[in-house]
Amino acid sequence: MPEITIKENAVLGDKDLQNALRGINPKWGDFCIRAAGEVWGLPLIDQKTKALITIAIDIVNNNETGPGTPYEAHIDMALKQGSSREEIEELLLFMCVYAGFNKVAGAFGALDNIEARGETGFGTKI
Repeated sequence: MPEITIKENAVLGDKDLQNALRGINPKWGDFCIRAAGEVWGLPLIDQKTKALITIAIDIVNNNETGPGTPYEAHIDMALKQGSSREEIEELLLFMCVYAGFNKVAGAFGALDNIEARGETGFGTKI
């Protein structure tokens, strides 16, 4: 099997995200950075698509609220990778059909809270 070269990516290139992960727990954060950094560095799926996929996974897992929630971090990643608020909204509407309207309601609420602040908890403007 050929060796895969890990490229700079939305995890390995984002010091604020890395600090936030380590802030939850230093060892856990380092583990997340290594594991996620490796898969985010794989070359075939672009960073924007990966960020949108992570938001979809958050919805399926009901991960949009609560301490340590990944949802806002993934919204931040999607914005940094070039997603617009409108694209994220379309993804949420798409997820209504496949994950359930009730799961997506909370995701819209969390997205609206981010938009009301004007930026994510990581300082990315929405």
